[in-house]
Amino acid sequence: MDQIHRFAREKLKIHSDKMKQRLDTTSTETAFKPGDAVWLYAPKRTKGKSPKLQSNWEGPYTIIRKINDLVYRIQLSPRSKPKVVHLERLAKD
Repeated sequence: MDQIHRFAREKLKIHSDKMKQRLDTTSTETAFKPGDAVWLYAPKRTKGKSPKLQSNWEGPYTIIRKINDLVYRIQLSPRSKPKVVHLERLAKD
């Protein structure tokens, strides 16, 4: 039973390493600085309109602060409420 368990663990480790390698090759490392203009991916569903014809991007927003490597605080205008969003929902202007 221990041998089967060890074999399964090895196979899971190999598969996990392959998945990480595949993800690392396709992902892009993007970093924004405070003051950069970015677009926010925020798809909306309006009843009666085709989703293909609706705009999925809002902005341009301004980067206020980098909270950590993946999370940013953005703001549309000085009077609007700031939003905290993940890096994957942002695109450069």
